[in-house]
Amino acid sequence: MDTGLKPQKTGIHSASNHPTNLYQLPEGKYTATIYGMIRDTRFQDVIKLLTNELQSFPKSRAALSLLAYCFYQVQDFSSSANCYEQLVRSHPEVDEYRLYYAQSLYKSGQYQPSQKACQTIENPEYAHKIIKLQAAIKYEQDDLQGCKLLIDQGASDDADTMINQACLLYKEGKFEEACQKYADTLRVTGYQAELCYNLALCHYQLKQYVPALKNIADIIERGIRDHPELSVGMATEGIEVRSVGNSQILHETYLVEAFNLKAAIEYRLKNFESAREALTDMPPRLEQELDPVTLHNQALTHMDQDPSTGFEKLNFLLQQPPTPPEVFGNLLLLYCKYGYLDQAADLMAENSAMGGVNTLTPYLFEFLEASLLRQASPEEAYRKFDDLASKHVDILRKLTKQVQEARQNMDEETVKRVVNDYDDAVERYIPVLMAQAKIYWDMENYANVEKVFRKSVEFCNEHDVWKLNVAHVLFMQESKYKEAVSFYEPIVKKHYENILDITAIVLANLCVAYIMTSQNEDAEELMRKIEKEEERVAYEDPSKRTYHLCIVNLVIGTLYCAKGNYEFGISRIIKSLEPFNKKLGTDTWYYAKRCFASLFETLAKHMIVLKDSVFAEILAFFDACELHGRTIPIVIDPLGGAGAANSAAGNSTGYGGGEVIDSARNSVAFEARLLKSLFLRLYE
Repeated sequence: MDTGLKPQKTGIHSASNHPTNLYQLPEGKYTATIYGMIRDTRFQDVIKLLTNELQSFPKSRAALSLLAYCFYQVQDFSSSANCYEQLVRSHPEVDEYRLYYAQSLYKSGQYQPSQKACQTIENPEYAHKIIKLQAAIKYEQDDLQGCKLLIDQGASDDADTMINQACLLYKEGKFEEACQKYADTLRVTGYQAELCYNLALCHYQLKQYVPALKNIADIIERGIRDHPELSVGMATEGIEVRSVGNSQILHETYLVEAFNLKAAIEYRLKNFESAREALTDMPPRLEQELDPVTLHNQALTHMDQDPSTGFEKLNFLLQQPPTPPEVFGNLLLLYCKYGYLDQAADLMAENSAMGGVNTLTPYLFEFLEASLLRQASPEEAYRKFDDLASKHVDILRKLTKQVQEARQNMDEETVKRVVNDYDDAVERYIPVLMAQAKIYWDMENYANVEKVFRKSVEFCNEHDVWKLNVAHVLFMQESKYKEAVSFYEPIVKKHYENILDITAIVLANLCVAYIMTSQNEDAEELMRKIEKEEERVAYEDPSKRTYHLCIVNLVIGTLYCAKGNYEFGISRIIKSLEPFNKKLGTDTWYYAKRCFASLFETLAKHMIVLKDSVFAEILAFFDACELHGRTIPIVIDPLGGAGAANSAAGNSTGYGGGEVIDSARNSVAFEARLLKSLFLRLYE
């Protein structure tokens, strides 16, 4: 929200009050040098100079005033507020300092102290600015009624008032009206990066991604043209560039906000690589200089690749208020996704006492509450999910009826709006449905999982996630491979030209289903396509690893082992991991070792006899795994350091059923040696 305020720098009256040897500045040139640095936006250099100055003259009005201004320019609002607080104490008669003190407190998220500081200013000259600042404070505190009363006191044709009215409409969820208000203000004021960004944000909320991206492109284009020194896009291209810091220029260009919004749009459209690229395109800053929103978005977009760092960033943000409201809910959801239900329960309890739960929507709170019960009481969790699912079904039926009525009345606008609401309702229903089905899935009661999905076919039969999970549950029932193929095939064909974008297990399951339904030619054709794509990727980027064909062969090998044909199955598994330096990994080793464990059990029971050539092949395989698996962990703990700390304390780290893993044994090489020794004993 625009407060219309910006602290001004105050002049240094005399150079004779300052040490002439500070940083070897020329005698008599202290003031000119400082102002020259400020003119050149070298605020960090000025901060260093003036911080040293204050050690000699801690109450220097000029130094404190300029230091406060520079801190404000580099977005260090807490330090700016500290400087202004000292100025207010030493010069209580200067209302200007009180105003900037209140402004700095507001910018640093200290809303109550800022409100108190506003109340100490009685000078009518600042009344208009104080009203704007108080309105902004109430806006951040969600006191929309109080905010509106203050905004209405401003002149209706004042640009700041128009912007604040639009902000209020946005906060009230009236995105179309806010969008129109921002557009009207832009026509009055001309291009302003802030207004352009706010307009894009309204389009984003309305799911109008094309106009949103157009406004974002305008912001980025102007930023690149007007400020080439901000190095936009250079980090993505691999060019090493210095941090541009959190300068006022960066803030005024709204480049950071624009790239974050672009990342959010790409993420929502499931273009995850584009989302990550948008975050690296923004002007380079050191990690400690990143704003909370950028840090949050980095954590989410890289969660699949680096969950440990993602959890670390989200936990850090939660402990550093003001925190983006999405952080708490997203961290809880990710804990549940990765199976850290104990950590999620602890986090929920801790933040309930501090009011953090208030940031959760009722839907998200009920969903998380049911999810946390899944481990301790699956029956109670299922009941809660069922109640939640019933509520969603009622909403979907009402929306279906509204769509039908709107179509009968030929009301295209209403149809469009209600259809969007319906799609949103389905997106909220799907996670509840999947969580409910997972309870039966974990019990390996696949028939009941199928029943859960059948109940939802009326609303979800066009949703990709629903179709994929129906395919999985049909596949697991073994007698329904043909039906599974009918669900897997459309998913694969949809992405056939970019087949490596499909999850490897989907391709593997489809190949197995083809084999089990005597469609071997289709299976071979699919595998040839995967092999061709992997060869193309390897040619373009030799360092990039691809595991799709490897996992397909592993699953097929596992199938033959499960059917008792160990010679062919084990041979397939060994070949799938060649070359070992590119195919051996945590996941591939996990699938491979299960088949060897099954083979060992069968050998121990004297149920089969292997040829000597197969024994030799298996021993060579273990030797290769030992050689290439020294740095490959058998268990990856997404909580990273937190998991290690728990292990040291003898507590559950959240993986493998809660057992503690010795880091010295957490490698493929160790397990390969262990399996080889067991195999040699069986051979003897």
